[in-house]
Amino acid sequence: MIKGENKGMRAYERLLKYVRIHTTSDEDSKETPSTQRQFDLARLLAAELESLGLESVRISESGYVYGMLPATEGHEDRPSIGFIAHMDTSPNASGEQVNPQVLDNYDGGDVPLSSDPEHPIILTVDRFPHLKRLAGQTLITTDGTTLLGADDKAGIAEIVTACETIIREQIPHGRVCVGFTPDEEVGRGADHFDVAAFGADFAYTMDGGEQGELEYENFNAAEATLTIQGVSVHPGTAKDIMVNALVVACELNGMLPSAETPAHTSDREGFHYLRKLEGSPEKATMAYSLRDHDASLLTARKKTIEHAAKILNERYGAQTVTVSISDRYRNMHDVIRNHPHLVENAKAAMVETGIEPIIVPMRGGTDGATLSYKGLPCPNLGTGGHAYHGVYEHITAEAMDACTNLIVALVKRYAGA
Repeated sequence: MIKGENKGMRAYERLLKYVRIHTTSDEDSKETPSTQRQFDLARLLAAELESLGLESVRISESGYVYGMLPATEGHEDRPSIGFIAHMDTSPNASGEQVNPQVLDNYDGGDVPLSSDPEHPIILTVDRFPHLKRLAGQTLITTDGTTLLGADDKAGIAEIVTACETIIREQIPHGRVCVGFTPDEEVGRGADHFDVAAFGADFAYTMDGGEQGELEYENFNAAEATLTIQGVSVHPGTAKDIMVNALVVACELNGMLPSAETPAHTSDREGFHYLRKLEGSPEKATMAYSLRDHDASLLTARKKTIEHAAKILNERYGAQTVTVSISDRYRNMHDVIRNHPHLVENAKAAMVETGIEPIIVPMRGGTDGATLSYKGLPCPNLGTGGHAYHGVYEHITAEAMDACTNLIVALVKRYAGA
């Protein structure tokens, strides 16, 4: 468990430190970063990068952390490679007062997370069959009250640990650029990323699931916000007058294809995801995430939402339902396919380090999707974790070691070592 003499820290040890810093982002905030607490981790990371010997370490006004390992002598002409991860955690579950549990030599069985006998929360093999494969490893879980934050503090820990390894072992390398972003979980992580100043020719985001995941295609994404204005009167005199905004909201949701939701789709199948419904009979708001790998199908989903609103406005009165739709990110595949070396080198580095490549279409997005369209081709690599965004989130120390080794192997490959 404890780092060996002169061997530096293992990635999971850094993770345990990082997850205790509250960095949850806020989708309702208009500021960048969306929460000032993300600066707490940014400052810690900047200090850590400087202590390791990285150069040009800085924190931007928007909360982005940048650093760089200059190329070793004789390798200045090699490609500049970047590694990127995000500091914020999902607003879908609490990221405050995270208290991780560490199980040495995990037995592969069910793991009680919560100590509350009234409300037991158990990480079960029935729900997560892959747990059996983790037997014998060091399992890191939540205490059942918060998320863990391995998404994406595991990615940060692996990048920092890889940099430490490269420096300590004096591994020849081209320029290695490091970037840590805020607000990825609310779809704004790459908005203020300075690609030119970052200095990499291409990069990898460390922001995926289990070790071996290699993702170079992802959803096209849009967000739809609907405001429903009802007519609220006393229910005793409501006949032919009342328009209950909550009922209209339910009616609208019922007009969408019931089988095209996250719970019923997989692989490249898109969905509409009702992630927020709140209000009163007088006024209600709905928020949908719209996703599809095919851009034309995403456009169709937008039109379906707008058509449902049109029908309800014809039924209940103009402006009963108003719709606002904004695009979030695009499928990176159209960019990455022009840079096949990124995929081929990632697969080769995995094989070299004993990792089985898992090529999957991403059912989500990363900063890399937006960065790819900003001129920084950027596929995504797994960080070794599972069940992100909730109390069942977990990861193993050994998987994090493997992902750290993968980063080092990629640096070696691009240095020609």
